[in-house]
Amino acid sequence: MPNDDNRDYLPEAIKGSDMVVNENGNNSHVYPERLTEFTDVVVDGVEDTWYEYVPASYDGSEKVPLVLSMHGGLMTGWGQAIYTSWTHVADREGFIVLFPSAGQRRFWLIECEEEKLEEATRPREDGVFLNKPPENQDENHDMNMVLGLIERAKHKYCIDDGRVFIQGMSMGNLMTSQMARYHGNVFAGKAGSGGPSSPGILFDNNDKVINRAGPIAVWQSRLEHDQVPPHFQGDTDYVVQRNREYWKRINQCRNLPEIKIVGEDNFAFYKGEHADFVFRDVKNRDHGQTFDDAELVWDYLFSGIRRGENNEIVNSKPLCERKGDAYAIALAAGSEKAYVNNRLVKMNGPSIKHQKLKYHGLNGGSIVRGEYFLVPITFIATIFKATYIPLQDGHSAELILKDGRTLQFARGSIGCVLENSIHSMFCEAVLKDQELYVPIEWICSRVFNNHVSSCGDVLYITDHYAELSLNMAHLISDEILT
Repeated sequence: MPNDDNRDYLPEAIKGSDMVVNENGNNSHVYPERLTEFTDVVVDGVEDTWYEYVPASYDGSEKVPLVLSMHGGLMTGWGQAIYTSWTHVADREGFIVLFPSAGQRRFWLIECEEEKLEEATRPREDGVFLNKPPENQDENHDMNMVLGLIERAKHKYCIDDGRVFIQGMSMGNLMTSQMARYHGNVFAGKAGSGGPSSPGILFDNNDKVINRAGPIAVWQSRLEHDQVPPHFQGDTDYVVQRNREYWKRINQCRNLPEIKIVGEDNFAFYKGEHADFVFRDVKNRDHGQTFDDAELVWDYLFSGIRRGENNEIVNSKPLCERKGDAYAIALAAGSEKAYVNNRLVKMNGPSIKHQKLKYHGLNGGSIVRGEYFLVPITFIATIFKATYIPLQDGHSAELILKDGRTLQFARGSIGCVLENSIHSMFCEAVLKDQELYVPIEWICSRVFNNHVSSCGDVLYITDHYAELSLNMAHLISDEILT
């Protein structure tokens, strides 16, 4: 029963009802009937509350995976249960999920840099006080409570020790990352959405990683318009990059990632010597988690990993293969490199963004009517295996495609002669270094019926619907095409 009038952060009326809400783009689902609340002393003589979800298929005859899902700040365990699809995936796959709550304060005990401690723990306007984390993280109640819940679950249920996973959203993602840095050997994989960790707790002053637990399979979901935490003061590009770099180093991901973009989901799959790493950015979303994040995490990563007897990460075939788009072209303005079908190709010159000008003859002025990517015509010939015939010292040229179609281009002309018929392109061809540069967006979309998407100075072309996002554009530009 949708309640569109309720815009509370976590409407208490949802609990135990059939109400659903759409809050800040985070869709809830009906409070699960099998979600059970527990309150007990787990560690330190302090009462904690958590929620357990056991699918109907569980009978204790076989070992099953265990997932812990950590809520965001000001939320609860049951709030995380209804704002994710973990219970639905658990029903489908037969594993058990725990949703801990962060006590009455509803904020996890998260470490931060000393210079930011006062800001991070001062009372909020609503009176909520963020408790200061202990100097010794071995005394962190929240982390020890999570470890205690895992041990309880292992005694209570038939749990596969090698398939324990943790995931979180926002502050829950900060908590998840903290657990992985200190106690990652307990888990086979960790995942999170939003809430990147502050680089100051990931790297020391000599740019060395700060980590006690070693490699772990990692999933990071980012959101294109996310500006949380706000104390990063808009420098989210750097924060996102450093969080990615941290786990790439620990897992020793040395090779270029494979890129896959499906609709608004942008994936970069890294293969690591010790463990794999998945980076996901979501187009046109701000802070939070997508409702299908749990399903994607399970299908692409958690379903195919476990921690082995020697504490190593063991990969098997996941439900969804971590492979890049079989057909894709990525370009960055100013780079001579192109990313073609998950491999690098060098062009004769850098791609350029060319402004199409509209001239007004009456007053001699001009205005920009579009900006388009131009590439050397030889690059078009290479990737489409066409025959290239330069004419008039390169001022015009002909391409003969594999299917026999012929394209003709000329310097300064917006027209392309395609099979003896003139077609108007997005912008004119230009001559640079004795070679024609032609609009690749028009060629791929008009001639080959490809889907073209750009973000900033990066262009992505593929054979299906795909929307390039901001963080993925930065990743392609900085890590692949520099």
